[in-house]
Amino acid sequence: MDADELDETNAIFEPRLWRDKGWTARVVKNMDDEGWAVEMTKDGEPEPALVGPWTMGRDKKNPKPLDPSAFNTLVKTAFEVRRRHEQQLHAMLHKKLSVSAEAGQIDVTLDIVPDEFDPYAVLSAYDADGEQLAQLRVDAGFKLSERSANAWIANDFRTPG
Repeated sequence: MDADELDETNAIFEPRLWRDKGWTARVVKNMDDEGWAVEMTKDGEPEPALVGPWTMGRDKKNPKPLDPSAFNTLVKTAFEVRRRHEQQLHAMLHKKLSVSAEAGQIDVTLDIVPDEFDPYAVLSAYDADGEQLAQLRVDAGFKLSERSANAWIANDFRTPG
């Protein structure tokens, strides 16, 4: 059975629950007020990628049923939310700057490894051709700045003090 057949056999199209295209939309009671909310969860993930208000039905008591158009819009929105979150996380964990040194332009990167028990960062330096000049494990709280990069380079890439 290929992925498309598996997806078709797992598809659900109910008024308050839709599962298709790797996503599940679930309409739930909104705990903050008397309305309804919709949760969008990517298959295999424990938490919803998106939770938002959901429209009341015509009886003003029950939620409006899910439909193909709404589901497709929710999938697109949830995908974009996940993408922005991933970009933000990447920006937080990966820093890069360029400094001028005697040897020319040097790119210095700091990659934070958010290990639960032993977080650390990897400080690296690259020349203009992309050749790695140095790499060093540093504290996860190391602050990469033009000043700290220049000091590291001036100290022959030894452990920053």
